[in-house]
Amino acid sequence: MSDVDTMRAISQDALGGPEVLKEVRLERPKPRPNEVLVRVRAAGVNPTDWKHRENGGFLGAPPFVLGWDVSGVVEAVGIGVAALRPGDEVFGMVPYPFGHGSHAEYVTAPARAFTHKPAGVDHVQAGALPLVSLTAWQALVERADVRPGQRVLIHAAAGGVGHVAVQIAKARGAYVIGTASAGKHGFLRSLGADEAVDYRETDFADVVKDVDVVLDTIGGDTSLRSLRVLRPGGAVVSILPVGSDAFYEEAERLGVRAVRMLVDADQGGMREIAGLVGSGELRATVAQTFPLADAAEAHALGETGRTTGKLVLVVD
Repeated sequence: MSDVDTMRAISQDALGGPEVLKEVRLERPKPRPNEVLVRVRAAGVNPTDWKHRENGGFLGAPPFVLGWDVSGVVEAVGIGVAALRPGDEVFGMVPYPFGHGSHAEYVTAPARAFTHKPAGVDHVQAGALPLVSLTAWQALVERADVRPGQRVLIHAAAGGVGHVAVQIAKARGAYVIGTASAGKHGFLRSLGADEAVDYRETDFADVVKDVDVVLDTIGGDTSLRSLRVLRPGGAVVSILPVGSDAFYEEAERLGVRAVRMLVDADQGGMREIAGLVGSGELRATVAQTFPLADAAEAHALGETGRTTGKLVLVVD
């Protein structure tokens, strides 16, 4: 195959640490009906990437190319695609979990996974947003229906999903409380958080009360303890889709809601996110960018758990 028919991608032949990630040349995909081929300009790296790299997750045994975030340019469209055309700048999340593959020069996905990139942001900013923004939007808006004046607690509020969730909750008119280490409290305030709790020094369940919605990004015992800070009828939405049935049983006993969810590709949600970006109400904090070839380095940094905001691969 010629270079025209191939592309660079980050693949792996075995499960394991960052060292299993290798740059390879693969056949360039072609869009099927209702799909678009996007030339990737930037793609976020998320915890789900290094978890799948290490244990296979939903994808099973390798080889596979990871990556769900995309910002780029439509290169070609499949039969039936009417809303997008070659040359359009778009961003979105390829269908999670089985539509992976954005850590490459090109990726195909249903046209409805994408919307037009806001003109006022670059591809790095746009490439950082889709997965975390859709996760936060679907949790806070679609599952919990956050409304003005409600009290919202966001765990790990300085992380990828968390720092976006703070901004979305504020855009909905909520009073926002975030948990983070003390050194990140200033960052949370800059995002609009009304209160910050140092989880290393304080048990949030001792100081946070009468909450309408909790966004749980941690799982386990945090899910259960979060139920106890809710007002009657409140909800804990966990983005960890599996866990003990005690979560649901305790919620029923307390008269509150317990929800577990997985993020799903959604053009309507991406349009809402694009609107928030365009109005200046939402922006990703990019901790660091890496060339595509340095994906392993990005994974290694992400796994330390010490970054604030997002890591992004840049594809030249």
